[in-house]
Amino acid sequence: MNRFIPNPTPCGRSRREFLWQVGGGFAGLALVDLLSESGFFTTRAQAQGFAAVPHVPAKAKHCVFLFMNGGPSQVDTFDPKPALARFHGQPYTGEAKVGSNGRPIGHLMQSPFAFRRHGQSGLEISSLFPHTSRFADDLCVIRSMHADTAAHASGCLQMNTGSIFIGKPSLGAWLSYGLGTGNRNLPSYVVMTDPRGGPIGSASNWTAGYMPAEYQGTLFRSGGSPLLDLATPEGTSDRTQRESLDLLKKLNEEHLRQHPDESELVARIESYELAYRMQTTASDVVDLSRESPATLEMYGLNNPRTADFGRKCLTTRRLLEQGVRFIQLYSGGGHIEDTWDGHNDCITNHKLHAGETDQPIAALMTDLKRTGLWDETLLVWGGEFGRTPTSEGVGKPGRDHDWHGFTMWLAGGGVK
Repeated sequence: MNRFIPNPTPCGRSRREFLWQVGGGFAGLALVDLLSESGFFTTRAQAQGFAAVPHVPAKAKHCVFLFMNGGPSQVDTFDPKPALARFHGQPYTGEAKVGSNGRPIGHLMQSPFAFRRHGQSGLEISSLFPHTSRFADDLCVIRSMHADTAAHASGCLQMNTGSIFIGKPSLGAWLSYGLGTGNRNLPSYVVMTDPRGGPIGSASNWTAGYMPAEYQGTLFRSGGSPLLDLATPEGTSDRTQRESLDLLKKLNEEHLRQHPDESELVARIESYELAYRMQTTASDVVDLSRESPATLEMYGLNNPRTADFGRKCLTTRRLLEQGVRFIQLYSGGGHIEDTWDGHNDCITNHKLHAGETDQPIAALMTDLKRTGLWDETLLVWGGEFGRTPTSEGVGKPGRDHDWHGFTMWLAGGGVK
């Protein structure tokens, strides 16, 4: 329709074309966000010739990052410290700074949770994880993690992108770039957050950074419609929608013939097709009605305490079966006590969050072994940092942030 616009501007571009090229300030930012949600960037890279197949042969084909948002305590989960029992209640005299933001440092505090050896390896695991401990011989526990910050926002960012500064691609974006897509009908990188809230920094934790936005994470909901506005509008038949898309495609192609330099339009045309395909595939993935009662019970969907994270883990298995490359699940979000950030009472806090996640995670590992996905799926468990061996203040069972040394574990994907 641009050929009917009179009085072309001196620069040779219409206002519409200029806004298209430069992004249009805040309007452009909103446009980028809307196009990202509708799948615009998913096909832009393909239109520009980016590879949709792996750049290198892959040993592990998928990754699941189980992100314990808020910073779980290593000394109460997977890193027993017997010396804390001997020195419990004594002042901390070490050289390394402990604590953050000027919070009062209490005395050394032993873990209130019992550690037991499990499996042939004898790996010591806290009583917080009775289900995960069954997989002790499959876990590679890393007790030498270190971060560069004690702040949640920059800590989450570093754990996801490798940098405490914004602008770098996230781990999932790199994997999507390196391994390509495994299913044209689904995003290669899916994120599911906690219903109580997302991590501090929100989408900066699953950004594509300086890479094409195709590789950024797609926020999924584990119940109902996985994406907002994905379902066919009420009262619209599949045939009507198909005819509408065909007409829109025809109009866009006509515009493209008049403006062949707008390669972004090619991606937009394809993005509508992707959204159309996702209406069936994505909805089927989160539809758990065909799962057996035994499977639902194994994941804890019959228990309000474990139901949400169990639904996420079961949806994760279904996404992996459909070829999704990288899936990140967040436990904890919103208010401080709704995360693993146990400043005031680490005992109550960790009982809550471990109780919500332990059974579903063990169920996912069981299912991955049963379905043959275990060896090709890398599991990562951890948070942005750990917690201090001291109490936070005197007489309080909470622990402050500890970025000097904390614990994460890996499993599957050939890890031993």
